[in-house]
Amino acid sequence: MPPTASPPGAAASPEAVLERSLPPRPRHAGRRAAVVVALCAFTALTCWPAIGGVEIDLAGLVRNWSNGADKIAQLLRPDLTFLPRTVAPMLETLAMAVAGAAFAAIISIPLTLAAARPSNPNPLTRQLVRFCINVNRAVPDLVFATVLVAMVGVGTLPGFLTLFLFDLGVVVKLVSEAVDSADHPYLEAGTAAGGTQAQINRATVLPQSWPLFANQWLYSLELNVRISAILGIVGAGGIGRLLDERRGFFAYDDVSVIILEILVVVVVIEVISNALRRRLR
Repeated sequence: MPPTASPPGAAASPEAVLERSLPPRPRHAGRRAAVVVALCAFTALTCWPAIGGVEIDLAGLVRNWSNGADKIAQLLRPDLTFLPRTVAPMLETLAMAVAGAAFAAIISIPLTLAAARPSNPNPLTRQLVRFCINVNRAVPDLVFATVLVAMVGVGTLPGFLTLFLFDLGVVVKLVSEAVDSADHPYLEAGTAAGGTQAQINRATVLPQSWPLFANQWLYSLELNVRISAILGIVGAGGIGRLLDERRGFFAYDDVSVIILEILVVVVVIEVISNALRRRLR
């Protein structure tokens, strides 16, 4: 029998209350499912040539497994007597990482303000700064290090300059995009009060952006220690140079000590960075 309507003033049944509280069913669920399936199929078909172009030699992996197993066995037996020799290069790496992050932090402030739309309404200068930052980020770190080693010689200076350029591109890119995507009602108030763009940036944009800057500065400091281990391959100094030297002599027990030391330093820096981020919230 069809459900009878409740008389006026009568309490509604729990089923009726539940039915009214549920959101209405989407009318185009089938169409949306078809669109999702079509997009998945299109993505799979377009990626298939790239996947098929990757040559994976599983037979070669099985044949050469013993070579890799020997290296892994040596890495699992670190020679701790080699640890004192790594102290000076690690301090050199930390000096490069801190100096690169510090100088990039100073230079990133005006460049970020010039690259963000709320702080720089001039499209010409804004696009020019963004173009330079994109070019900077497009060049790999090893290319920077290789060119700088050829220019200024082997040592910590090319490593410091490479880390500085890397940090500058990362901080300016991420912070300027965060400033662009945020709401800025205070800018209208500053403009209505008759303030210049420099005054508005100093009084409103920068105070709102300090937490963003601090997070990215700390993140770049964490990255610098990892990157410096790779830059040593081209002679950019620090612990990476010692790592490349011991790897060249196939002393994987010494390489294991260096890797463990880098791991400890990275974890300590990350713990300190997380504590500072919590204080900045």
